[in-house]
Amino acid sequence: MRVLGIDPGLTRCGVGVVEGMPGRPGKLIAYHVVRSEPDEDIAQRLLHLDRSLAELVALHRPDSVAVERVFSQHNARTVMGTAQASAVAILAGSRAGLPVQTYTPSEVKAAVTGSGTAGKAQVTAMVTRLLSLDAPPKPADAADAIAIAICHIWRGGTRAKIQAAAIAAARRSSR
Repeated sequence: MRVLGIDPGLTRCGVGVVEGMPGRPGKLIAYHVVRSEPDEDIAQRLLHLDRSLAELVALHRPDSVAVERVFSQHNARTVMGTAQASAVAILAGSRAGLPVQTYTPSEVKAAVTGSGTAGKAQVTAMVTRLLSLDAPPKPADAADAIAIAICHIWRGGTRAKIQAAAIAAARRSSR
């Protein structure tokens, strides 16, 4: 399975592409950071992000897209920008006809480090170790996006099976 993981942000949006299967070491295909200037018009920033993500989806041809879910932050302006970038990321996958799944930061941290409260340095170190990389991916937005992709590979397969079983059970009971 090839997953395009996205750590949404307006100034820096991390994108990581990982191939793998649940329970097995993955392989890093690529990582990118889509950047925009904070003083640029918001519409232009979102358009740039939309076009960049569409290009990356077309380039890497993932089987699915995983996006970090927006969580409550103290700074309303930051959370608004992150939410807008997240919506663009979800649309990029949907527009390409791909399944899209969102994960909380705690889910991602727990998947790659074993602790939902791990710090950025721990996540980066585990991403480096899990994928047998020569050097940690930089900046942290890229490492986070890669971690999101790993989380989806390891947990998304299980989620998909549970959803499929629930749908099948609902169909049987409605007959």
